[in-house]
Amino acid sequence: MKAMVIHRHGGPEVLEPLDIDLPAPAPDEVHVRHTAIGLNFSDINVRNGGFYLGSGPPFPLILGNEAAGVVEGVGSQVQGFRPGDRVAYAGTGGLFFVDTGAYAEQRNLKAAHLVRLPDDISDHQAAALLLKGLTAAVVIHRCHTPQPGDVVLVHAAASGVGSLLAQWSAHLGATVIGTVGSEAKAAFAREHGCHHTILYRQEDFVPAVRRLAPQGVAAVFDGVGLDTFVPSFDVLRPFGAAVNYGNASGHVPPFNLMLLAQKGCLALHRPGFGFYANTTETRQAACDELFQLVRSGVLAVQVSRQVPLHDVAQAHADAEQGRSTGSVVLVPLSPRG
Repeated sequence: MKAMVIHRHGGPEVLEPLDIDLPAPAPDEVHVRHTAIGLNFSDINVRNGGFYLGSGPPFPLILGNEAAGVVEGVGSQVQGFRPGDRVAYAGTGGLFFVDTGAYAEQRNLKAAHLVRLPDDISDHQAAALLLKGLTAAVVIHRCHTPQPGDVVLVHAAASGVGSLLAQWSAHLGATVIGTVGSEAKAAFAREHGCHHTILYRQEDFVPAVRRLAPQGVAAVFDGVGLDTFVPSFDVLRPFGAAVNYGNASGHVPPFNLMLLAQKGCLALHRPGFGFYANTTETRQAACDELFQLVRSGVLAVQVSRQVPLHDVAQAHADAEQGRSTGSVVLVPLSPRG
């Protein structure tokens, strides 16, 4: 089968195709044929090599943490799955840079990491929803749950996670302010939960937010990182929540912890979705919640582009340059590998 791999860290150009022999699944594994693969900014961070705590994984490395597909075979100890079942996964039980491998036509995974897809959720929806939706869920359920009357700020509100957070917050009764990079993205954000949008390339978001929320916002949901996180302290109300879930512009720089007290006794969160749904039961329950939110119309999953897997380098470049809106789904090179 074919996969897109990297042999070194670097720009999008380091992604290249490779033929790989996939062994039979181990006793506790399921052989999955991918039909749709999620592209996430964490894939770009892994490609760049900037997030490892140690030396990093060996090369060649297949990127990707999220996909949907069809069961082709099961190991001798697997129960609950059989060939033909539609399944999906987001992560494989560890941090997002551990045991990647979704950028491939097929893959063997432990059965415990899979969730069954309901008939009314498409493969493309699942590949665009699970990792981003579980990230939004850990923000909403474990960091700050917006309340009626709250004002929240969502950075990169036209992104995959950002648009889900905006919709979810609006559903819970909050007024949502979103920062975006273009008029087209502003229109998208307003269609996906935002009551107000700020074009951050045209004006400083801090005074713009202060005009809209003079008392400060209850929470900032930030997937941008370096460019936005610390400046966002100036728009939070006392005892507000500063939540960083991503680093599209780079790592948040070190800062003196006393700054949180000086800015209003702020609460600081840096969640990871893998610790939120880290058992079979909690993962299935969290995904069932997402499916129901989609089913009821609370969350609209916007697949903005379907890109052939072999063109993933261009999709990475577009995402890094801010040319993507919503979610991008990669389509395997051939229907059966």
